Amino acid sequence: MSLPPKRSLGIAAAIAAGALLLTGCGGMSEAASGSTAAANSKCASTDTVKVVLQWVTQAQFAGYYQAQEKGYYADNCLDVKIQEGGNNVSPQQVLASGNADIAVTQALPSMASREAGSDLVDIGQVFQKGAFLQVSWADSGINSIKDLKGTKMGSWGSGNETVLYAALRANGVEPTTDVNVIQQPFDVSPLLKNDVQSIQAKTYNEYAQLLETVNPKTGNLYQPSDFKVLNLNDFGYQTLEDAIYSRDSWLADPKHKDAATRFLAASYNGWIDCRDNADSCVDTVLKNGSALGKGHQTWMMNEVNKVIWPSDKGIGYLDPAVWDKAMQNGVDGKAIKALPQGGYRTDLNDAALALLKKDGVDVTGASYKPLTVTPTAGGK
Repeated sequence: MSLPPKRSLGIAAAIAAGALLLTGCGGMSEAASGSTAAANSKCASTDTVKVVLQWVTQAQFAGYYQAQEKGYYADNCLDVKIQEGGNNVSPQQVLASGNADIAVTQALPSMASREAGSDLVDIGQVFQKGAFLQVSWADSGINSIKDLKGTKMGSWGSGNETVLYAALRANGVEPTTDVNVIQQPFDVSPLLKNDVQSIQAKTYNEYAQLLETVNPKTGNLYQPSDFKVLNLNDFGYQTLEDAIYSRDSWLADPKHKDAATRFLAASYNGWIDCRDNADSCVDTVLKNGSALGKGHQTWMMNEVNKVIWPSDKGIGYLDPAVWDKAMQNGVDGKAIKALPQGGYRTDLNDAALALLKKDGVDVTGASYKPLTVTPTAGGK
């Protein structure tokens, strides 16, 4: 997507004029999967920021790759290094240890880390809605959360079960005794093999995998009508998923606070690209080495846009009431022992949105309409 100069260069011009601090961040490891191109020539100096994702390269993180691809980080005098996550990478640990300046991760694992002594803090809540599903076959008889009682249920664990457990307990189902919980791999095989009666899924990933699979009875792809989907967000169990986290101690330095603000603004420009030109972001993700095909990434990009847009108060906005509810879910789900003190701040996000709005950028996506994406066999 080609953007007007005002949008991609306006903040850089402000930087060059001295409106923002320009000092090096330093201390970055080189173990990153990607780095921005050379900074804009108008930059007096460039700040290096290392970012760790919570999973591998896919459209779930398209906005960051797009900001890199289109030069928004460079325009904001940033050299951003992106490190993939994965089975053996805990973004909370990487961030807490100081081996990254920014992490893209979820609220409850981050607050568990904070409870254990770290100073992780949410500075931009990108995903505005939750994407956790519990999926069963349409004829399973599982039509509500209460119906999970007495069933064999797949769950990823590692904190992903927390909001589900909170929902179960709120509906009179104790997950440790009333449900047989099976360790679920990061795929949909347990349901397809009928090893369990329901599995965890995300709207943008595993649910698509089901619809990309051939039904052996028909020879055609499975259809939504073949499954019963319980969307935890629709039941009021918000999870505060993918957000931009940093550390209180790192942000205490005005130089880092300034760099983080510019990182937010540039990343949001990337996400706005993905909202307005999803195909471009799919191509960018594939270019950066996604293991999943174009069809799957196209579905994912559309579903990820749905949990970001529209954002009535601007991308990255965090509603305190939603935070409080999510934290209570965390206590109920036993992911954290007590409601956290601190854990998020809104000033950097406000400053980033002010920079974008000054340049006339649409930060709310009020007119956003999702695309219609047809699943493809194997996500190809």
